[in-house]
Amino acid sequence: MPSPEPSRSPDESALGPGSPAPDPPVPSEPFLPESASPRVVRSEDSGNESVVTVLVAFAANALIAVAKTAAALVTGSASMLAEAVHSWADTGNEIFLLIADRRSRRPADPAHPLGFGREAYVWSMFAAIGLFAVGAGVSITHGVQELLTPEPAGDFGVAYAVLGLAFVLEGISFLRARKQVHEGAREAESETLEYVMTTSDPTLRAVFAEDAAALVGLVVAFVGVLAHQLTGSPVPDAIGSIVVGLVLAVVSVVLIDRNRRFLVGEAAFPQTRAAVLRAIVAMPQVERVTYLRLEYVGPRSLYLVASVDLTGDDTEATVARRLDELERAATASPLVAGAVFTVSTPEEPSLA
Repeated sequence: MPSPEPSRSPDESALGPGSPAPDPPVPSEPFLPESASPRVVRSEDSGNESVVTVLVAFAANALIAVAKTAAALVTGSASMLAEAVHSWADTGNEIFLLIADRRSRRPADPAHPLGFGREAYVWSMFAAIGLFAVGAGVSITHGVQELLTPEPAGDFGVAYAVLGLAFVLEGISFLRARKQVHEGAREAESETLEYVMTTSDPTLRAVFAEDAAALVGLVVAFVGVLAHQLTGSPVPDAIGSIVVGLVLAVVSVVLIDRNRRFLVGEAAFPQTRAAVLRAIVAMPQVERVTYLRLEYVGPRSLYLVASVDLTGDDTEATVARRLDELERAATASPLVAGAVFTVSTPEEPSLA
């Protein structure tokens, strides 16, 4: 968004210091165009894409979980059982993520003036804790038990067939999540992994991370089953189960930490802050900005606090009205859940 130099209209210049100022011109562009904020892009469309991504992951994980469970019962493979538990945990997590998306979209009310956006992080936190407790815990526990009391396994062909099917289905789900992540990363002008870690959309981050972990787990399970078949020892299979559990533990801890950061109040990223600052400076009523605080209050949703120096020399009542107009202009953007503007003091340095 361009940042034109603020100037007074001829009528405003002719006013005395105690005269009321005319209504400021309405900006020809929205306060914060979606393209101007790379970290909070396509508010509604991004949310809808995330729901589709979660639904694809849910369908894939449910089918895979059934197949892996059957294969684990037939083969007695520890790695296969760990993978079955992993898929059931992922399937349950997708339900949490769908709840997160639905509840976070509820409109603001008097008791929740900034909306319910942070509920997305609460339910995503539940999903991550479930992945840690069920997925990682059961996989590691079963692997250790298999090391202590090994049991023979057989029908390895069934295990390979199920692992191959699971890899295809998980790959489809992962490619869907990766496509959405890649589009967001391109708009944010950042690396894919950086975008995954910093996006305010917890459902997209969870699906991408869980699908990536699932593909790694399938490779580990394949190696464990193959080593078991070649050596006749269940030890590699048991170790594979433990490794799968450790992978899930690492992923779940990372997801828990990211949700924790957004719950306690994650500041906007530098690119987003710069875009918002440019948008405020470009407003005709604003001469300079001396303070700006941006905080995520939900997926693709910001709370804005700014101190500005207004153009002109207005009365107190007119200043209050113009500040209110700034707030209404800011909150008209779907990316801004709430905004507070105050008047700068003369000695405050300008941010832009």
